[in-house]
Amino acid sequence: MADVFQIAEMAKFAAQDALKLSTEIKNQALSEIAQILENNKEVILNANKKDLENAENSDISTSMLNRLKLDENKLRDMIAGVKDIAVLEDPVNKIYWSKDIADGITLKKISCPIGVIGVIFEARPDVISQIASLAIKSSNAVILKGGSEASETNNTIFNLIKTALSKVPGFPYNMVNLIHSREDVKEMLKMDEYIDLIIPRGSNSLVKYIKENTKIPVLGHADGICHIYVDEAANLEKACDIIIDAKCQYPAACNAVETVLVNDKIKREFIPLLFGKLKSNGVTINSDRIIEEDYTGFINEIVDDWHKEYGDKIISVKIVHDLDEAISHINRYGSGHTDCIVTENDDTADKFMTYVDSAGVYKNISTRFADGFRYGFGAEVGISTNKTHARGPVGLDGLTIYKYKLFGNGDIVSDFISGNRKFNK
Repeated sequence: MADVFQIAEMAKFAAQDALKLSTEIKNQALSEIAQILENNKEVILNANKKDLENAENSDISTSMLNRLKLDENKLRDMIAGVKDIAVLEDPVNKIYWSKDIADGITLKKISCPIGVIGVIFEARPDVISQIASLAIKSSNAVILKGGSEASETNNTIFNLIKTALSKVPGFPYNMVNLIHSREDVKEMLKMDEYIDLIIPRGSNSLVKYIKENTKIPVLGHADGICHIYVDEAANLEKACDIIIDAKCQYPAACNAVETVLVNDKIKREFIPLLFGKLKSNGVTINSDRIIEEDYTGFINEIVDDWHKEYGDKIISVKIVHDLDEAISHINRYGSGHTDCIVTENDDTADKFMTYVDSAGVYKNISTRFADGFRYGFGAEVGISTNKTHARGPVGLDGLTIYKYKLFGNGDIVSDFISGNRKFNK
């Protein structure tokens, strides 16, 4: 087995070879991957079953166990994601703009791959096919490191992908790679000569560790503390439906709602309605002291930390006096991931969506829509709360950068300095 240095070095060469790949070859590779995954569903599920059995004998959290488990629905979505990426426009060599900066001199801004991307993720084995497919379509080489809790499933899916790619003539062999241990990760983080970007997908502690231990640029988010603010002009039934979906549809997801803010003017009418529905869906409720005093029987505990991601069927509820307090709370305690307002007042919604500083700001819709697949990206390598390069669900465009191409005909700067030639205005 190659060591991490060799893997990174070979991935760098593969990234250079990938620049030569046509859209047709990349789509053929994706088609082969989708087909082999379809043909080996039982093999993948059996491998996942072994991981789940091993996990039951460990101290793995409920939220991580939920991410680890594959079923028919996740497999279906995984395969559909690969197929969807194949039909998307090739993000490489797109001309963003072209202009003549002087007579006979043309400047073009053109998209290109980032190069070699390292992706470190926990628990979710379906991530391998998503990221590999996005990397292939965007002509990037990728080095993957999954959590040990999903090793059987990770290895199975990875080996199937490698088998599929071997059927594509001229496809770079080392474009998709897998490393296995924590020591491998430590070594990978040192390889800024070969790796251009690191994307961590996992716990807060994982992301912080990555950021503190590498010179390589890091793209991602540490927390998924998402809010829903229920405005005084909200449709209350609509608000309940959105909150239940955002909390219960998949509580372990980073885009699940963690805190609900309720406008003081509707608390008497809305809180009993909301709490009844939360309880009937098995959600544990934490709150501020104002709510606890009136609804003692519903409340589990008083919240002392509003910057908290539960990743489970637990939710925090707080009363705010107005929109400004809601915005202030979100910008202070949120993680810049995804936040929503429920209101029928367009002006209020516009103010919320302008001043809440998050990658995704929503009106009257579940935060669970914060997903590359649901955005029509085919899949995502992760969700970024960064403010440079890419933000929100990162799909194909987020895996490209750009270069400037300048076309001339023996032109020299001295002619412009002397005044013999001029730049176009």
